[in-house]
Amino acid sequence: MRFLETEIAGALIVEPDIHADERGFFTRLSCTDEFASIGLAFNPRQTSISRNAAKHTLRGMHYCTEAEPKLVRCARGGILDVIFDIRPGSPSFGRALAVELDAIGLRGLFIPAGLAHGFLTLEADCDVLYQIDRVYKPGFDAGLRWNDPFFNFAWPARPAVIGKRDADWPDFDPTNPAS
Repeated sequence: MRFLETEIAGALIVEPDIHADERGFFTRLSCTDEFASIGLAFNPRQTSISRNAAKHTLRGMHYCTEAEPKLVRCARGGILDVIFDIRPGSPSFGRALAVELDAIGLRGLFIPAGLAHGFLTLEADCDVLYQIDRVYKPGFDAGLRWNDPFFNFAWPARPAVIGKRDADWPDFDPTNPAS
């Protein structure tokens, strides 16, 4: 695996080493030892998947009030994966990052704790795989508006499908990031 730094502190693009032959290919999608070799203790305890039927489905922008590092990949289709840095004191506080993930390249985005995360499907029938470093506990979910003006992020399209909860998240308050 290759770990590529991004402009968001601690967020990494994870590129797999794909071994292909006449049968197809084989690759590892994560390895705790390889994460440890770059100084990250990432030990996924839960794997989840979201299925998205329509092009331009938007999920996000979600974050967890408890530490929740995760590795996100697109297992079918293609998405624009987006993170907003909402960590007070972070050198990249207030910045956004977008990375295209698809089932062909299988690269992933490692998202450290404290970032808001969401994605927009770029085609119909997308499956998004999450490897999460903790077990889900209700009551720690939070979010902010996908088109929050504080982040000034230019999405490539307006959502065709968005859940009510995601559409109703409040704007981010940079003077009170924990809100």
